[in-house]
Amino acid sequence: MFLSKVWIDWRWAKDPYQLHRALWQLFPNRPNDTRDFLFRIEAQHFGRGAEALLQSAQAPSSVQAAQVIVNKPIQWSIPNGAKLRFKLRANPIKTIKDGEQRRDRNGRVKCCRVPLIHEEEQLQWLSRKLAGAALLSTVWVTPESPIYFCKDDIKGKIQPISFEGQLIVQEGDVFTSLLRQGIGPAKAMGCGLLSLALG
Repeated sequence: MFLSKVWIDWRWAKDPYQLHRALWQLFPNRPNDTRDFLFRIEAQHFGRGAEALLQSAQAPSSVQAAQVIVNKPIQWSIPNGAKLRFKLRANPIKTIKDGEQRRDRNGRVKCCRVPLIHEEEQLQWLSRKLAGAALLSTVWVTPESPIYFCKDDIKGKIQPISFEGQLIVQEGDVFTSLLRQGIGPAKAMGCGLLSLALG
């Protein structure tokens, strides 16, 4: 795995969907691959660009839309019982089934995702996501500005939350798997990357 700091040109950074496309360009010749990177916008400079923290399976290469500023390989060896500080931008949601049991074209009951807006629900969501891997010790929850995006003429919105605090690793292998895959939905919008430091 690699951890990189990336600068995204404003022409791409001003729209979340285009920003994600710019990050894809850092990994050329992979048009049909599944995304194997996570990112988080650390700072956005209106009219200039955005700084992103990028975790990827392959080393990124600078392109016109996005430049790699710093890049280093990372290997995780996390023992059970380790106390770590963490930071996570996430999109805590729940899925609600259609009350009238209307069905989609595949015969499944229609569902929609709704954001969890109460802090207690958000903390429960994070605990469930970490279950079997780590226990939360202390956590601060900070709401962030909504992210609006447009894809194929369909407008969308997500409501990210920033979690910061300390956790205790229960199962190092399970926790490492979570680090690789990310936590929760909206990874294409910059959610899911779990950053760690010694507690």
